[in-house]
Amino acid sequence: MSGGTLDVVRAGALTTVQDLGRSGHAGLGVPRAGALDLPAHRLANRLVGNPADAATLETTLTGVAVRTDRSVVAAVTGAPAPVRVNGRPAAWGTAVRLPAGAVLDVGAPTSGLRSYVAVGGGIAVAPVLGSRSTDLLSGLGPAPLRDGETVPLGEVTGPPLHADTLLWPAPPEELVLPLLLGPRDDWFTAAAVDTLARGRYEISQHSNRIALRLEGPPLERAVHREMPSEGMVVGAVQVPPDGRPVVFLADCPTTGGYPVIGVVPESLLSPAAQAVPGLTVRFVPRRHR
Repeated sequence: MSGGTLDVVRAGALTTVQDLGRSGHAGLGVPRAGALDLPAHRLANRLVGNPADAATLETTLTGVAVRTDRSVVAAVTGAPAPVRVNGRPAAWGTAVRLPAGAVLDVGAPTSGLRSYVAVGGGIAVAPVLGSRSTDLLSGLGPAPLRDGETVPLGEVTGPPLHADTLLWPAPPEELVLPLLLGPRDDWFTAAAVDTLARGRYEISQHSNRIALRLEGPPLERAVHREMPSEGMVVGAVQVPPDGRPVVFLADCPTTGGYPVIGVVPESLLSPAAQAVPGLTVRFVPRRHR
């Protein structure tokens, strides 16, 4: 039996299907992908009674509007945004019942960048390599949503969480990223590491799901030869020839040819999902014990 469908009324600037990602395929050159703000993704699923690995919709900057063909429960988390059902205000951060034919409209975030829309049963597009996630780098998974398309829903497996609107940390006014130095910090001068610790960077408008690109003081290299490509992980801070660090996110490549001065622990990276262009970024470097 079908779990129903969602019709995309307004796709927004960039709305993708995301779950927990494609772990275990880096050896094939396949990025992990998955929701950038994993806590927000997990909470949205919890609110509607889905398992954590159910697929949600990740919106970017301008939200999304969808119409359901049957009565379902939905929830919006992540970046706070106005939520309307058939034109009437509805709650953000809690389970909302949508009658058949209702339009759920998630507006532009009031702060932050990405909101997460979960629907009872999850977004049931066909999985690729064990995941339903859209990967913007490799092109695996479903394409970003388009106006007028129809998205399948899965069968409801659990009851929604009946609770008042949950408290959720606001998107950061300044992004502070702890940084474990290495493996190539010795390719940089001591002054470069000091610059990284004391300098302030701003998020470039060219950032995306692949990486945060930063504007700010360049880092001086002590080693100037080229290096062969080596493995890359989510949270790696790579330094290209212009000296300005790049923080890799969920859709990052599995290998890279520029030195990695340090790595932001993935468990502490989720606030980067809500970091808007122009936001100040500071690093807190430390060495492995």
